[in-house]
Amino acid sequence: MSIFRDLFSNVANLADWRYVVMWAIGGILIYLAIKKDMEPTLLLPMGFGTILVNIPLSGAIGDEGAITTLFNAGIANELFPLILFIGIGAMIDFGPVLSNPKLMIFGAAAQFGIFFTFCLASMFFTTPEAASIGIIGAADGPTAIVVANQLLGPDSEITGAIMVAAYSYMALVPIIQPPVIKLLTTKKERRIRMDNTTVKVSKLTRILFPIIVTIVAGVIAPSSVSLIGFLMFGNLIRECGVLDSLSETAQKVLANLVTIFLGITIANQMVADKFLQPSTLLILGLGLFAFIFDTAGGVLFAKLLNLFLPKGKKMNPMIGAAGISAFPMSGRVVHKMGLAEDNQNFLLMHSIGVNVSGQIASVIAGGLILKFILPLVA
Repeated sequence: MSIFRDLFSNVANLADWRYVVMWAIGGILIYLAIKKDMEPTLLLPMGFGTILVNIPLSGAIGDEGAITTLFNAGIANELFPLILFIGIGAMIDFGPVLSNPKLMIFGAAAQFGIFFTFCLASMFFTTPEAASIGIIGAADGPTAIVVANQLLGPDSEITGAIMVAAYSYMALVPIIQPPVIKLLTTKKERRIRMDNTTVKVSKLTRILFPIIVTIVAGVIAPSSVSLIGFLMFGNLIRECGVLDSLSETAQKVLANLVTIFLGITIANQMVADKFLQPSTLLILGLGLFAFIFDTAGGVLFAKLLNLFLPKGKKMNPMIGAAGISAFPMSGRVVHKMGLAEDNQNFLLMHSIGVNVSGQIASVIAGGLILKFILPLVA
């Protein structure tokens, strides 16, 4: 009889429209991953996980559920995001920014939307919640998870929405950024060609860079040490020249494996009764606002610099948009837009240089937010 009661209970629960909505959301994420090829390693497990946790009486969540166990083991304690940063660091070549250090200022300029959104979100949410929402604009999923966990705790009702927004907007870079860039630039500006002459960067410089960045960032924002440290450790593995097999493992096997676990585990926070709240839509809207203003901040800063640069030395303002942390998608988007305007306009070296600068800047921005807001939570 208990079997029939459980079956009847499941059928009755199916009448709850919230489950159907969450299945639809999961289906959309899977569609974007497969059909549109938008970050499939992340969106596909996130979408399927959303369906898993929203089956009535799902055994995937709860005290003995597999997804809840993974969440407690890898996200609640911030382990997965930090391990993923090792893989990301091993993928990054800081050569373009080391050969042209002035590109680093665009990484800083493209974080404008984070702090602007923080101020705006403070009108609707508490200060820790507003700070966690603002960091969505960095388009840096691991940083968003760490900041939200430390400021709000893993069980907060809005943590799931913040995680989903951060990773979804990362995947939507090719859709969101081009219209913003075109709105803020003229065709003439988008056709500006930049010098692609490279300066050789010594091996010693490449080795010292991640060490120095970790120390400097740690002094400025001590709360960012774990984030920046794991990122730079991954890069040191890449550049040291004696750990090639570990570097390859970190870039491929480790990064892909952790991304799969991260994607399906985030779904633990996408249970219908938590996710389908009016605050979720507001968070998604504010996250999009932050993302757009980060893009705009980088572009407008480049346009401002061009007012003071002589003719022939002006920068293509599109590269400023690559200052968000969505590496390497944003850099590629800018490069493709340059080629679309002029098939001889190669911006990849510059846009990737700005993009990797944005990766560092977003982590430091997250550390600064933790430095100033975390004492208010204690």
